[in-house]
Amino acid sequence: MDTRFLLDTRRRARGAIKPTFIAIIAVFVLLALGAWFLIIKPHQELLMADSGGHPSTPVTTATRAVAPPVNVAGMDVNQLVSEARSAMGSQRYLAPAGNNAFEFYLRVLEKDPGNKVASDALRETFPFAANQAEQAINSRDFGEAQREIDLLAKADPTNFTLTILRSKLDAQRKTLDQQQQKALDDQKAAALAAQKAVTEKAAADQLALQEQVTAKQKATQEAAATQTHKPAAANPAEPANAAPDNTAAATTGPTTEAVLTKAAAPSYPSSAVRSHQQGWVILSFKVDADGRTSDIKVVDSQPRRVFDRAAMDAVERYQFTPAMKDGVAVASTRQQRIEFKL
Repeated sequence: MDTRFLLDTRRRARGAIKPTFIAIIAVFVLLALGAWFLIIKPHQELLMADSGGHPSTPVTTATRAVAPPVNVAGMDVNQLVSEARSAMGSQRYLAPAGNNAFEFYLRVLEKDPGNKVASDALRETFPFAANQAEQAINSRDFGEAQREIDLLAKADPTNFTLTILRSKLDAQRKTLDQQQQKALDDQKAAALAAQKAVTEKAAADQLALQEQVTAKQKATQEAAATQTHKPAAANPAEPANAAPDNTAAATTGPTTEAVLTKAAAPSYPSSAVRSHQQGWVILSFKVDADGRTSDIKVVDSQPRRVFDRAAMDAVERYQFTPAMKDGVAVASTRQQRIEFKL
């Protein structure tokens, strides 16, 4: 009987522990909430009100556009603190230059180095001002970002956040430089490729034209040579007394004009490629007995002096079979028109 009583008592005791434990936890939670709403939160709001506003509010473009006050240098400490609080309320921590909270508070410390309001405000809002400087870095406004970092350094020169901001600024600058250099390299490569394509096309067209001219000249010479040998073939048997005349005729060689055997494509001037110019040049030159060109002169060109040098350089590299007179190589004079087309 006593044993059953003890067991029932122990069960009741175990069941009573749980409600008591829960009640104790509830009391602690209520105390924590009361401390937050009655002590901590009012204290933070008081600090924010003294600094001039809540720093977590995002900075807007309209905030940055506030006109700076007149005669900042002539303001006393109270006026500077008032302007600084107004700037904090508008989230103008570091910008615009000359009209931001950090500059006003720094001026306060210049006039009153021990001013607790200014030093506390600079310390408490430093992380939010650093975030504004980081936004300037990310937007690649490097001049503004550098100014804001320098301003932060005046407020707290040993803060490690400055090292991070400076590293990010350097990295963004290098990234932008690399992107700009790559864009320039791509542009140059495209221009060179276009110029090369134009030059190759012009060279191919010029070579094709020269080959056509050479083929026509060769056909003309072959036809002339055929006409020259026809009378001899028509009378194979001649009297004996005509032998001396035939010998003399046999020793007399053909007379032909110079024939181009190797053409050279002109180089398209780079200035003409850039300005998309086309034109032509007519040259007069001498084909010497060894088949080389000399005494090259410009007869006419359009436009003037744009393609002259390129055309003369090309003709200078030409090679000919020289003109023949009675079977003997002689010098001759020719004219050549060279086209320049894109």
